[in-house]
Amino acid sequence: MLAGLRRQARHLLAELPGPVRRIRLRSGTTVLEVQWHPDEPAARPDVPPAPPPAGVPPSAGAGVPGPPAALIRPPVPGRPAVRAPIVGTFYRAPEPGARPFVAVGDLVRPGQPVAIVEAMKLMNEVTADRAGRVAAILVEDGQPVEYDQPLVELDPA
Repeated sequence: MLAGLRRQARHLLAELPGPVRRIRLRSGTTVLEVQWHPDEPAARPDVPPAPPPAGVPPSAGAGVPGPPAALIRPPVPGRPAVRAPIVGTFYRAPEPGARPFVAVGDLVRPGQPVAIVEAMKLMNEVTADRAGRVAAILVEDGQPVEYDQPLVELDPA
């Protein structure tokens, strides 16, 4: 039974248009489930990711934690950063259309809000733990973030 599920999985993966992170096949009481670690290459690295289905807005499923957002640029080693306190969705401003909490070049003080991470419909303020000048904002607005992921880099002030 398991060998048959493995064959089905290989056949299915060969036909899919984009990378796969998880697959689950069931036949009666036998279940085959495979999940690739987010840091590992996808099952089909030669195939670009499939576009979202027509009619599905890009924000659909934003409340569902996914892989960490692609960083705008990698953090600079050794540079202090404000980190995500929780898994969720990163927002630079308190509400759509509002001015962002901080911009590159702004001075921040300890306890000052620099962003929001939404998790389960709750808005969690992200505050600076030290004083400094904003050197970079590492994540795009509206992107999913992981716990302890660097969000905003600070230069000592």
